[in-house]
Amino acid sequence: MNGVINANRTLGRRDPMIYGHFIEHFHRQIYGGVYDPGNPLSDAEGFRQDVLEAMRRIHVPVLRWPGGCFVSSYHWKKAVGRRRTPFFDKAWRVEDPNDFGTDEYVALCRKIGCEPYICTNAGTGTAEEMSDWVEYCNLDHEGEFTKWRIANGHEKPFGVKYWSIGNENYGSWEIGAKSAQEWGRLVLESAKMMKHVDPTIELTAAALTDLDWNVNLLKNCGDRLDWISIHKYWDLVAETNDCVNYEQSMACTADLDGDLNKVRGLLTAMGLEKKIRVAYDEWNLRGWYHPNVHTVKQGVRPEDYLTPRDDNDINSLYTMADAVFSACFLNTCNRNCDLVGMANFAPIVNTRGCIFTHWDGIVLRSTYHVFDLYVNELGDEILDFWAKDPAQIEVKDKQGRTVSVDELDVLATRRTADNMLAVAAVNKNASESRVLGLAFDGAAPREYRICTVNGPEPESYNDIGREEIALRASAWAPVPADGAYALEPHSVNVIQFR
Repeated sequence: MNGVINANRTLGRRDPMIYGHFIEHFHRQIYGGVYDPGNPLSDAEGFRQDVLEAMRRIHVPVLRWPGGCFVSSYHWKKAVGRRRTPFFDKAWRVEDPNDFGTDEYVALCRKIGCEPYICTNAGTGTAEEMSDWVEYCNLDHEGEFTKWRIANGHEKPFGVKYWSIGNENYGSWEIGAKSAQEWGRLVLESAKMMKHVDPTIELTAAALTDLDWNVNLLKNCGDRLDWISIHKYWDLVAETNDCVNYEQSMACTADLDGDLNKVRGLLTAMGLEKKIRVAYDEWNLRGWYHPNVHTVKQGVRPEDYLTPRDDNDINSLYTMADAVFSACFLNTCNRNCDLVGMANFAPIVNTRGCIFTHWDGIVLRSTYHVFDLYVNELGDEILDFWAKDPAQIEVKDKQGRTVSVDELDVLATRRTADNMLAVAAVNKNASESRVLGLAFDGAAPREYRICTVNGPEPESYNDIGREEIALRASAWAPVPADGAYALEPHSVNVIQFR
């Protein structure tokens, strides 16, 4: 591929929150994940210091919690203060000790330096319960629940800015699922009460690309919402854990902006395109494995529904397929920076997360290195890029159908902090290197280097005692006279120019 970067034409500026993350009370994400009292690697408050350091390295900007499906039967008041009441989590069918609640979550966010983003219970919860939560977190001294917080040792407000009303309440699998009409009414009353407590908060509500659902939601609440929430997992393997291979995952990149285009059109038609942004607040290539739970016939024995969840943490599943797909998704968010203001990789720790924990340490999976690369090396201004001769490759999807996808995914950016140009260049080809030719309109860089995430094979992975995938950077070198840059097969790259 050959392309031209117009350094004089800025298309927009991405919000750093598109590199956000998500954590839920599912399997080992919280307990035994980020929160592990008694482990020698944990600090005095029970947080895994190695996990915190890894999260700081990728500058997690925002962390969504506590769910996820978990939140739709979660009552936050039982998980604050000295006396915690364990409860049976009906979403995931386990007992949660409630040791990790709002106070611990805010402490986690402060330790890693990110914005908290609380998702509220719109399943079995009420508008009043949601607004009480805002009171607990954000008011200075007024009200019963503010006084709870102060009595619990937190005199100053937490200042939680971002709040979501519900999680996937459109889905039959969700506890407290709602019709479109019920949803519009509940969100309206919840938003009203929550903003009566703190008018400065920003609100989102569960949405999807279904026209009836979104029209009803936005007609009722468009003037009270700042965001709408979209979720997407491309490989839905809840019952089988039969994950897509490298080629099949490339087929998933064929229409990454399809849902965004639908939402963009709807917001524009309703005159809300300048007011409401999209929070892609759960996304991952691979859905979570949890058989016999979100089904009519439930598993009875632990080996039918509980212990299989351990298979989410088979590290060999997370290969360069995950890295390449994730980079393409993040490129899509960057290109749509006028619409997408937040995205939350689901989850950050364990399950399908980019960080895997074990008793003695952590494993950084392939996706972690993509976040490291994009957060620390890519730019924040999106520049105009024109591809002269984009090539496509044909791949087979999971159903055996032939799908044509762009072979390279290229995004041009500028880092405003130092005026450096940085080009994300993803080579999806599993076996062949490709050359990217770049010309510049309005810039004349002298040197370049390539920062690359890759492993020896498309199916390479990291595990305990095994590090096949890493981020590496070349030395700075003169810009080649022919403007040609070699991209390794199945690689994620950022080419920097100065």
